[in-house]
Amino acid sequence: MVKGGKDLDGSAMHLLHRAGQCATDIFSSEARMSGLTPRQFAVLMVVSEEEGLTQTDLVERTGIDRSTLADIVGRLLGRGLIQRRRAKDDARAYAIKLTPQGAKALREAQPGATAADQKLLASLPPAKRQEFLESLNLIVAAIRK
Repeated sequence: MVKGGKDLDGSAMHLLHRAGQCATDIFSSEARMSGLTPRQFAVLMVVSEEEGLTQTDLVERTGIDRSTLADIVGRLLGRGLIQRRRAKDDARAYAIKLTPQGAKALREAQPGATAADQKLLASLPPAKRQEFLESLNLIVAAIRK
């Protein structure tokens, strides 16, 4: 390995991980008053867009693994931000719904999430920002197949 970790400068896996750490830090700073983590925010966003999703649906839509999602749902339930009821189609599954407190937390976190996205993208030249987002979406879509 080259002194100073130069080999890591060419590692997509490492750089994506580091960029993710930066994104989490920026979100935590910008949205700290909401008390939400980036993943909790993502779950609340998806639930707000389509109430009644099951935890399996949330795994598919967010990409969060099943056990981590179960932990997130437990924490959001404990904070009163979501509620769950047995799904109509499948008595084994739970349908997730935002509570009024959850909708409020989401509204409070939204400006911080937007600011975090803007700060992240501001590090790129304006002409490359859309291409960057498209590239990330290509990676996610290719791996989810």
